[in-house]
Amino acid sequence: MTLSSRLAALSEECSTLATERDAAIAQRDAAIQENDKLLMILSQYKRTIFGPRSETLDIGQLSLFTIRAQAVRAAANDDVTGGRLPDGAEGRGKRPARRNRGKLPEHLPRIDVVIDIESHICPCCGEQLHKIGETVKEAFDVIPMQYRVKRIMRPRYGCRGCRQGVLQAPAPAQAIDGGMVTEALLAHVAVMKYGYQLPLYRQEQMFAAQGITLDRQTLASWMGRVAWWLKPLHALLRRAVMSYPRLFADETPLPVLDPGRGRTKVCQFWAIATDDRPWGGPAPPAVVYVFAEDRKAIRARQLFGDYDGILQVDGYAGYKGLIRNGGRLVQLAFCFAHARRKFWDVHVATKSPIAAEALQRIAMFYAIEDRIRGLPATQRAAVRQSDTRPLIEDFKPWLEARLLEVSKKSSLGKAIRYTLNHWDGLTRFIDDGRIEIDSNTVERSIKPIGLGKKNYLFAGSEGGAETWATLASLINSAKLHDIDPRHYLTDVLERIVSGRTKINQLNTLLPWNWKAERDGSEPKLAA
Repeated sequence: MTLSSRLAALSEECSTLATERDAAIAQRDAAIQENDKLLMILSQYKRTIFGPRSETLDIGQLSLFTIRAQAVRAAANDDVTGGRLPDGAEGRGKRPARRNRGKLPEHLPRIDVVIDIESHICPCCGEQLHKIGETVKEAFDVIPMQYRVKRIMRPRYGCRGCRQGVLQAPAPAQAIDGGMVTEALLAHVAVMKYGYQLPLYRQEQMFAAQGITLDRQTLASWMGRVAWWLKPLHALLRRAVMSYPRLFADETPLPVLDPGRGRTKVCQFWAIATDDRPWGGPAPPAVVYVFAEDRKAIRARQLFGDYDGILQVDGYAGYKGLIRNGGRLVQLAFCFAHARRKFWDVHVATKSPIAAEALQRIAMFYAIEDRIRGLPATQRAAVRQSDTRPLIEDFKPWLEARLLEVSKKSSLGKAIRYTLNHWDGLTRFIDDGRIEIDSNTVERSIKPIGLGKKNYLFAGSEGGAETWATLASLINSAKLHDIDPRHYLTDVLERIVSGRTKINQLNTLLPWNWKAERDGSEPKLAA
């Protein structure tokens, strides 16, 4: 073999070895990425089952970085606001703990139990004792729930003079035709299930404990009938919520029994919420749930196709299709809590210092939000411009630089890319004091649905899911106004069933208007 042929063979062998080396490196990187992915999944499962659910970051972490960032924030504050916050922004931090120490609610009825001495004769001199005072100690007590039978009596009258007929008051309308149940009991069962997630089979057991036989099929049929009465009010609540220019939206899977296949199918619950309390706006807090067969993007277009306000959501791609070309646009504001959670999962699983620093940077955004919660929108925007904007402008190039240091397919790389890909929507809150930093408003409103799924497991039918959406919307909206949902639902049912409130007067039964009427204040009408 000549020298040139040997060189060619060696060159070919080197090329083959290089190709094999590159393939091995790629296979190793893929294995590392897959291992990282599996470690993330394992960490999330362990934390879900055994670990704390809190995502609180240790404030002692990255103390040098915190000091540097605080200096940056202080410098920005000096430049824009002269070293001070707008009026009213000082001193707004963590809300004080709510405790009942030494005092019970004034509205509760009191009963007096007197514990007296045996004799009012003085043991020393035999004179009559006189009362000079008393010691009073209050103790929280309970009367166990008592069911009763409400007898509706309608006397009949006749005339001995003409004997032409019998007079009797007409029978009152009933929510359940021919039934033997009051609106109060229907409201109680509905609130226990859809407000406090107590399944019907447990309520069946509670009735049985008091000697009352009620099967869950009967209870379920009652709930369907109640939802039928309240369906127009639910539709009105949905229109009222959708009329406001700033909304939150989220969705969660809902298993629904499919009798044809003998198992459940995965449908969807959408939650649409509004709440202007963080900046003192006009929109009353409310949430409306809508049942859908699936999570396809067309469902989002059906729900929000005519909406042209600000919609704060997570990163689900179906929402991005709402932005129309031409005309008025749906403005999407994204949720920093979702972006933060991705870094948190990486931090818990891998203890990555990059993820920890990202969490610390985001924590400073939230610290500013804590100070301005409750201020008017203009003041919130001013503080965000002076304090938050410098931190945000420093955060983006930092993320871009870190993305060059890590694998784009790793969990950390995905967290960084998610944040950068949604950057415009994530930072929209800086320029508009009405927008929140996250969508936790709707996250809190969808929690009762998640708790319900754990207790009920699934909806018995699509009709049952519609009932769930109708009743949960009204009950949870009432709870947002600190209304006892049982009193509210009882009164609303009585008014609708009796006809005292006509179809064109349903606006008065929306939770905030109902509360205003009860309290004698000015009602809030839909915008």
